[in-house]
Amino acid sequence: MRYQALASDYDGTLAQNGRVELETIGALEAFRDSGGTTLLVTGRQIGELQSVFDRIDLFDCIVGENGALLYWPESGETELLAPPPSLPLVTLLRARGVEPLVQGQAILASLTTQEAVIIETLHEEGLDLTVILNKESLMVLPRGIDKASGLTAALARLGLAADTVAGIGDAENDLSFLRLCGYSAAVANALPELKAETNLVTNGAFGQGVAELAALLAL
Repeated sequence: MRYQALASDYDGTLAQNGRVELETIGALEAFRDSGGTTLLVTGRQIGELQSVFDRIDLFDCIVGENGALLYWPESGETELLAPPPSLPLVTLLRARGVEPLVQGQAILASLTTQEAVIIETLHEEGLDLTVILNKESLMVLPRGIDKASGLTAALARLGLAADTVAGIGDAENDLSFLRLCGYSAAVANALPELKAETNLVTNGAFGQGVAELAALLAL
């Protein structure tokens, strides 16, 4: 099997409890050394990611904030793909007791326990925003912004076709970008609904699964 690029989610896929094993880092290095392109597709903000992972240089491009921005590690350039959160909305959600409420460059993030009040507020305000779930977390973004839209933008900049990409993930918000990829995989610890839609379920969990896929791509 030979694909030009490997696109991986971070939390629950590449990383376990925020940490990436050395074996997984070695597998990504080997894939890049063989001429492959690596992309990270994550719901995290870039600064937050950098605070827990010091090897973002392993990636040619990072799709951050669940598709709302691109970050290019080599140059440090950030490209926003969505407008910033509405300050009146942030104020209103806080007034209604939505906590935690994390504001990124384009994303609002909270917990699924806050889903009902957030959806009700969006509906009342007539805002064209959508709520995307990720296990116990949720994200609020403009409609049409997700991991697939972000990966599509990254691939256009890199001159790569989606069918040349192998993707791997673990949760609901990964489905959109995995459906875009030419080959899709779920790590062993992935949600059942994700496993049901992918070409491969790895034997290994978390980063071991990513390393397994990277080795398979080199065959």
